[in-house]
Amino acid sequence: MGSIEQEKEYLYWLCRSLPAFAVTIRQIQETYGSFQQAYYIEGMELYRRGILYSAKQCREFDAWKKQLEPMREEYYNLGEKGIRYITPLDTEYPERLRHIYDYPMGLYVKGELPEDGYPSAAVIGARNCTSYGKQSAEYMGRELAAQGVRIVSGLALGIDGAGHQGAIKGRGKTFAVLGCGVNICYPRTNFRLFEQILENGGILSEYPPDEEPRAGNFPARNRIISGLSDIILVMEARQKSGSLITAQLGLEQGKEIFALPGRITDSRERGL
Repeated sequence: MGSIEQEKEYLYWLCRSLPAFAVTIRQIQETYGSFQQAYYIEGMELYRRGILYSAKQCREFDAWKKQLEPMREEYYNLGEKGIRYITPLDTEYPERLRHIYDYPMGLYVKGELPEDGYPSAAVIGARNCTSYGKQSAEYMGRELAAQGVRIVSGLALGIDGAGHQGAIKGRGKTFAVLGCGVNICYPRTNFRLFEQILENGGILSEYPPDEEPRAGNFPARNRIISGLSDIILVMEARQKSGSLITAQLGLEQGKEIFALPGRITDSRERGL
């Protein structure tokens, strides 16, 4: 096996070749002993081992080997964009994430990461929230942050943004996990908040720079929000909402879930 830096190069290539397959990538490393060795394995060998699941996936994996040098160049150019690539090989990889089943094999980071030595709370909820929900999310973010609790959320409109804003007003640290590249502010109306989070915490994503937000990215990023948090505060949530996905993931990860009491006639409270 090569040096840690060489391993990170090959892990970067592997994460780009198999996006959103964190468990598969970990299986490859566990089976063959290193990420570098994975480059020399044929796709059909991975299929026979039950690691890849289709002939199409095998062909795509083999074809991606031609991208090793461009991916290596891309990896080393991240610093020019103010982005770090943090993997489980790094000591600064968040310890909380190591305890979830499908922990991300690579995180793009602008700014800071949540420190392991401080408590953290996710403040999540509906985008189309009530004024009561928004005020409550900001209040909880502010009060918790003032006591040293790190606030984690997803930068979305409504509850998420209010939780981040509350943390900033409480002079604490807050962290946004995105469903797009860390150099993209989504939604764009939250650009000022995006900048403030960088000044008071950090922006994280499993997705490479310039990747636009896609609907399928958000359920996957929710496991990182819950994984980084000790507790999850659901301020308002509709049935079958992304907030409930995060809460369910949190339950599976052994986290405590708290919900804001609301009006029983409000559809934004039905998920609670």
